[in-house]
Amino acid sequence: MTTDVLVIGGGVIGLATAIELKLRSHCVTILVRDFNSGASHAAAGMLAPEAEQISPGAMLDLCMRSRQLYPDWTSKIEQLSGLSTGYWNCGILAPVYEQTNRNNAQWLDKSATSKHQPNLSADVVGSWWYPEDGQVDNRALTLALCACAIALGVILQDEVTVKNFIYQQNRVIGVCTTNNEVIHAEHYLLATGAWSQELLPIPVQPKKGQMLSVRATEKELPLKQVLFAPDIYIVPRADGRIVIGATMEDVGFTPYNTPAGMQLLLQRAIRLFPPLQHYPIEEFWWGFRPATPDELPILGASPYSNLTLATGHYRNGILLAPVTANLIADVIEGQAAADSLLKHFHYSRFTNS
Repeated sequence: MTTDVLVIGGGVIGLATAIELKLRSHCVTILVRDFNSGASHAAAGMLAPEAEQISPGAMLDLCMRSRQLYPDWTSKIEQLSGLSTGYWNCGILAPVYEQTNRNNAQWLDKSATSKHQPNLSADVVGSWWYPEDGQVDNRALTLALCACAIALGVILQDEVTVKNFIYQQNRVIGVCTTNNEVIHAEHYLLATGAWSQELLPIPVQPKKGQMLSVRATEKELPLKQVLFAPDIYIVPRADGRIVIGATMEDVGFTPYNTPAGMQLLLQRAIRLFPPLQHYPIEEFWWGFRPATPDELPILGASPYSNLTLATGHYRNGILLAPVTANLIADVIEGQAAADSLLKHFHYSRFTNS
């Protein structure tokens, strides 16, 4: 089998980039190990470059650029797929238990916070309001991206695991799958998230996150925006589902939810928004974030002339999907020199130290 671009990895990064390449008239194939196992399925879908207080610099610039792309990008995906992405520019409220200084945010005192979001904990002394941040339903987005890719003619092969690259000098000439099939392409994109190190010696490690959801029982949504406290986040969906997350565990690919993890999340969430203690629990799950040593993604060139990297997005893969798709498509088309942001995310920052 031969294709123009072979995308290895079917999370939001791989899917979004494949769609962008297809819209630029490339023949694209995606290989997916397991559609439901990656970080995209497990995330909360927050679009929170300001609420997360990302330090000024290249990463904040990248995240802000991607947030700006989100309304038009999700609208395009919805039109092409016929499915909703759950994009909601709802704003993010960051309640605090003790006041600290933050830049570029509106401070709401205890009274104003209570008016903005009733029924918060009496321990909350105030909050920071980020009206431009928001959310997308990551599962709905992933399904919409998958449907969009298929509708456009991207070839998507699920349950196909790549064992290794086949090299000739400084080029990749094929990949070998666990089915002992060899697939050839003109260009290759590695977008396998937390599993990237299985194929290339780059420092991407899994960081496990446990999460759960409850369902609101009122007709009217009890939360009007995302709550993002220092130790917990609570993400209301428009359909009444409320997502609570997430633990941060350095345990490799150890699966499953644990009683300790669930207890921690529930205690913190109920402290912040006490009505949660009465809602029925809907689901528990976990996932693996792809973390690099500096917590920044690895984007662009690799040691091989026709292999491009789009991995290591850590906590911001959903947020960074549209800007990554654009930048990586530019790289593959040889236009990357025009964007100075990419140099900050080059893999060589880990090999030069």
